[in-house]
Amino acid sequence: MSIDFVSRIVGMLVFALVGARVGIDVSQEMGIPQEATSFIFALVGILFGLILTPWLTVRPIRFISRMITEQPVENLFAALAGLMFGLFIALLAAYPLSLLGRPFGDLIPAILTVVGAYFGMTIFRIRARELWSLLNDRVGTTRKKPLFSMTSDRPLLLDTSVLIDGRIVDIAKTGFIGGSMIVPRFVLSELHQVADSSDTLRRNRGRRGLAKLNELQRESDLPFKIIEDDIEELNKVDDKLVALAVQMNAPILTNDFNLNRVAEAQGVTVLNINLLANAVRAIYIPGETFPIHIIQEGRESDQGVGYLEDGTMVVVEEGKSFMDRTINVTVTKLINKEAGRMIFAQPAVVKR
Repeated sequence: MSIDFVSRIVGMLVFALVGARVGIDVSQEMGIPQEATSFIFALVGILFGLILTPWLTVRPIRFISRMITEQPVENLFAALAGLMFGLFIALLAAYPLSLLGRPFGDLIPAILTVVGAYFGMTIFRIRARELWSLLNDRVGTTRKKPLFSMTSDRPLLLDTSVLIDGRIVDIAKTGFIGGSMIVPRFVLSELHQVADSSDTLRRNRGRRGLAKLNELQRESDLPFKIIEDDIEELNKVDDKLVALAVQMNAPILTNDFNLNRVAEAQGVTVLNINLLANAVRAIYIPGETFPIHIIQEGRESDQGVGYLEDGTMVVVEEGKSFMDRTINVTVTKLINKEAGRMIFAQPAVVKR
């Protein structure tokens, strides 16, 4: 039972009671018996509760929770500092403004408090990067390391495909990244659209990407942050990412073949996770023998197909007859592509 469903049931009951009470109160003005107006207004309340309750309760809370979860901790601290600064300025101005005549003396201090808090949070959050850099310049001169680190040797822009793939988390934990992983807000928005897709496969892929992003955020040792930078004149996410990479002089981490080509054509450095995976896979040269389990038929007649532990496809000539069996095969040919590695082999000695 989902939380949305529970909220609708509770909302139906609450709005039905409120509607029935309103129906009783207006029955005399409408000239209709209380029972009739109470029943009609209760039905209207049930309808409103069924439709509006999730939008008034669950979804705003979910939206706020998502915003807090996705915000980098530096932005949260900056927004909190801006809130306190805005309230402090409003407090200083509240007393002299309260001396104005009514109603201005009552209204303006309250309005100024709300406006000051809003602008303080907004300005500090938008300029968070510059504020932390300024603080680092002031504090870092007397420390071996800066107190707050917002940058590293090089920024690395992550696209949606890398987050959905998920291997970037394990790679980052090994320490081989050599830079600060950055996810622009528009990439995160695209990931949310995938996670909210009506297609089950796309929805699961999007949720996996969000889970991996949250894992990157939780790992305090990993240099990771979400930035608000955007290229508003462009609409497509890939175009925005390439333009931002050019602007920041940053490489792009991706598994997307088309994005890879477009970025390279514009002089952007591309780090492809698939190429990295191919580089660290076990290398078999023609003539070597290894065991493989044949699990399916190949495209050509009499071919069998198996997979190594790292996902490398092994096409075994004359291997169809060994379906669901483990045999030793001898490598005849090796093909390396950006999409992956493929090994062609032939049966050697059957493992008894």
